[in-house]
Amino acid sequence: METECFIGTDIVSVPRIKASLERHPAGFRRHSFTKCEQEYCDSRSQPEQHYAGRFAAKEAIKKAILSHDRNLVLPINQIEITNRKDGCPQVRFINDPLIELNCKVSISHTEEFATATALISL
Repeated sequence: METECFIGTDIVSVPRIKASLERHPAGFRRHSFTKCEQEYCDSRSQPEQHYAGRFAAKEAIKKAILSHDRNLVLPINQIEITNRKDGCPQVRFINDPLIELNCKVSISHTEEFATATALISL
């Protein structure tokens, strides 16, 4: 059986994410990030860069999923991005049938932008 792959990519303005964090600190965090993600990002010296990277990753994942099936709806806070012990990001789907998807993500950020690419294989 041949494996199908779907890709998604996203780029986010770090200052835009920082402004959202400042304007709606509790609401934006709760709507977009899990507690684990919030703890990780808030522990970093530049939390807005890490929030932006995870936000871009979630959007890239949603785009990859939508390229597979336009009818799938996945709330952004049902996607969790954590780090393995070696630092590589890993994806976990929370309370969703997509839990069986094989999803890989790569994240990169600077002071101005965060970008992510996601690959879903079936």
